[in-house]
Amino acid sequence: MRTDRASEIIRLLGQTSIPSSENISALSLNRTDCTQVVVPEEVFFTIAAVGILENLLVLIAVIRNKNLHLPMYFFICSLAVSDMLGSLYKTLENILIILCKMGYLKPRGDFETKMDDVIDSMFILSLLGSIFSLLTIAADRYITIFYALRYHNIMTLKRALIILAAIWTFCAGSGIAIAIFSHETAVVISFTILFPLMLIFILCLYIHMFLLARSHAKKIASLPTSTVHQRTNTKGAITLTIFLGVFLFCWAPFVLHILLMQFCPHNPYCACYMSIFQVNGTLILCNAVIDPMVYAFRSPELWSTFKKMFCCTRSNWK
Repeated sequence: MRTDRASEIIRLLGQTSIPSSENISALSLNRTDCTQVVVPEEVFFTIAAVGILENLLVLIAVIRNKNLHLPMYFFICSLAVSDMLGSLYKTLENILIILCKMGYLKPRGDFETKMDDVIDSMFILSLLGSIFSLLTIAADRYITIFYALRYHNIMTLKRALIILAAIWTFCAGSGIAIAIFSHETAVVISFTILFPLMLIFILCLYIHMFLLARSHAKKIASLPTSTVHQRTNTKGAITLTIFLGVFLFCWAPFVLHILLMQFCPHNPYCACYMSIFQVNGTLILCNAVIDPMVYAFRSPELWSTFKKMFCCTRSNWK
């Protein structure tokens, strides 16, 4: 696999089982007294498998229930696909590392290098897909709250599909480009800048939403269905807040890891933080497990679909 440092940074999350002489974190451990935190491979595989199954259930539920064929749920499916890619990335990475340790693969063979590029692209695709899916959900919630009466004219199913197609085309192209040119420091920095930019955009959107929420509520208060609409919109905003909070909690430590590796790899304090990169990898996998739980508990329609799916399965077994 590639040895240049920028490339190692991008695939750092997968380095959980490589011997210490080849592990990038070993360079950091030489400059700090902090002990490297090791997470067993069984834990990674278990969390990844659970995340894949949960998000797959979300996709199946939306496909089967025609009442869920709405732009909002399509955007949620986009986030579920991103979570699945993150789990698949980690699973494939660990499998390759195990095969390499067992001697079935060469550490720096042509096949291994190509697979490394594919896995890097999957990881970048997962992160970018999550960022833009959250941005899309935030924009959808904004339109729902402030343009409730025209929402179905503004956000049609066709437009939602076009938006998703454009997002995933851009993410796929960016993933391939970043994986190919990952040796360039500017590419790594640009990649990490996307994270705070997303936060700033959503934060501005939130501030605008809450500043105008009261005046908008008064304008629609006279409508018979205003109470129902307002409760639904408020619930959607709270759900988005939960998504954003989970995303930050699970992804921010790894993004910080990338920045520290880029700007202060020799600093003992930075090296001490980098000794927990396996924990950061576990947090990313946990994101794929938590999001479907949020879908289920925050959406009665989706929860009802889950129950019907499991009931049908049990009846078929009987």
